[in-house]
Amino acid sequence: MARASLILDVRKSSRNVDGLYPIALRIFHRKQRIIRLTESTSKAGWNEKRMFLKKSVLANQGKDCDTINKNLYDKLHSAKSIINELGDTITAINVDTLVEHIKKAWDDKLKSDLKTNLSNGLSLSDWGEVLIKRKLKENKPSTAKWYKDSMAAFTKFNDQKSLKLYEITVTLLKEFELEHRSKGNSNNAISAYIRAIRAIYYSAVREDKYVPSKNPFLSYKIPTTNRTKKKALSKEKIVAIRKLNYQTGTNLWHTKNYLLSMFNCRGMNLIDLAKLKVKDVGENRIFYGRSKTGDPLSVRITEEFAQILSFYLKDKEKDNFIFPIGYDGSVEKFTKYKSDRRLVNKLLKQIAKDAGIEEKITSYYIRHSWATIAKNMGISTEIISEGLGHHSIKTTEIYLKSFDNSVLDDANDLIVA
Repeated sequence: MARASLILDVRKSSRNVDGLYPIALRIFHRKQRIIRLTESTSKAGWNEKRMFLKKSVLANQGKDCDTINKNLYDKLHSAKSIINELGDTITAINVDTLVEHIKKAWDDKLKSDLKTNLSNGLSLSDWGEVLIKRKLKENKPSTAKWYKDSMAAFTKFNDQKSLKLYEITVTLLKEFELEHRSKGNSNNAISAYIRAIRAIYYSAVREDKYVPSKNPFLSYKIPTTNRTKKKALSKEKIVAIRKLNYQTGTNLWHTKNYLLSMFNCRGMNLIDLAKLKVKDVGENRIFYGRSKTGDPLSVRITEEFAQILSFYLKDKEKDNFIFPIGYDGSVEKFTKYKSDRRLVNKLLKQIAKDAGIEEKITSYYIRHSWATIAKNMGISTEIISEGLGHHSIKTTEIYLKSFDNSVLDDANDLIVA
């Protein structure tokens, strides 16, 4: 009976210039024949008994061993299947004819895979542009920019050529990661790029624009993001900022009011503060939707926030923005909003300095500060999460319960008091 096995061809004449040996398929049918394959490794990098590449060996570093081993197994399985299908007929052919049948089967499989890829020739940039246009129509320019920047990073990595979706493999993703790691990029940056590409890829699959033969994101692990240093101010530092006096109407005066307003509104994001209009203010509550998630939130107006609003609501119509930093959420005005945000963050650093605070604070400090002060006061994580408007388990890492507004309002009063 004919036999097939995977071996490392360790003959001296087989060694390449790097000192590695090719992996080969050995066929024995009265005589032996060796079919060299494209992969090579060192003697230490090959598990002879189990016939696969070892991940932990130096010669195999940077290789997608899981994919390579699967491809090797597929070739071996194909050869064994032909031997089994031939049955007794195999006695009528010689070993060279058997090798020809095996190679033809491999070629047919390769042509079939190529045909599948060509029929699924959607490119990353083509589908990415569709999603970018959608995000812009939804007034989500930040997400659109994330997609655009990530596609540009992958296109640059691919010698300025747009990738076809079928070209996105585990090997390509690992090489992209290694390339950026060699440039000193952090896990957070690399992860952001790859998560955007995964979002585009999955969207194409969900909408039946692309049918993958193998999903690379099921085998490839996106680099774990490192938690950035928590950016939070203590209650004492918030109080120090409250005590600062700036001339009414100056940029510093407005920026101090923005900070205190966001703090009083359960760590509201600056973009949501900028979108607030007079009509969003009720009798004793303010209503708004989170720009990030679209979730509607309702916050009871605290005494401090009411004092701030009393200035900004004077002589304004219901459709007017409450604060000078007003932003309508449109793509066209996003550039201006980013410019305003830079100015606010610059002024926040001056405010911190004036209050004797060493941290170079930004608008996002307020959100972390609200949550941290709440935690230090013993308020439950569930209430804090609900107060921040989180609804995703991935975001909060816990299952969130819904709380009545009165519970959140009482918690907020304790925190900002």
